[in-house]
Amino acid sequence: MKVKLLLVLSFALCLQGCVLTKVVTVPMRIGGAVISVVPVIGDPIDESIDTVADGIDTIPI
Repeated sequence: MKVKLLLVLSFALCLQGCVLTKVVTVPMRIGGAVISVVPVIGDPIDESIDTVADGIDTIPI
């Protein structure tokens, strides 16, 4: 039981920070890449999504 608790706590510590924000931003970036295919409005939307994703990546979690 103590070993399982220790493994869960160590896993939770590994998921904090950069990895946790990547879980949020990678789907955003993929969505932006898909939207960028749309003529005329796709590129500005993709750029704004990338800007927001970059801001989320800098959050010190």
